[in-house]
Amino acid sequence: MGKTAITTENAPTPIASFSQGVRKGNLLQVAGQVAFDAATGAIVGDTVTEQTKQTFVNLNAVLEAAGSSFDDVLMVRVYLTDVDHFAEFNKVYDTLVSGVFPARTTVYVGLPAGLLVEIDVLAVLGD
Repeated sequence: MGKTAITTENAPTPIASFSQGVRKGNLLQVAGQVAFDAATGAIVGDTVTEQTKQTFVNLNAVLEAAGSSFDDVLMVRVYLTDVDHFAEFNKVYDTLVSGVFPARTTVYVGLPAGLLVEIDVLAVLGD
């Protein structure tokens, strides 16, 4: 069983050698998404709230391109640039994710200038 790259014009085009998402069997890994606008490549927002919302737009676009949705997501990995953004991130996350929450890991990292959050997800398709 081979791997299939998932691509969509509705999420930012990777600037390095990786796919927006990769599916093998019923597993789907969505690459880390940030707050880039897919059409312009510009960062959307100056706050964690604004950037998280745009990041979810991008995540959902890749999930949809694979025939999936956030309901299939089992694991979320969140990368924040500042520990002080954790509470604000959680507040917006709770408005974007409902039902049975996926497992989640949050780590603090350096991201390119202007970016405050990056998120990747692992989904299992077709119960």
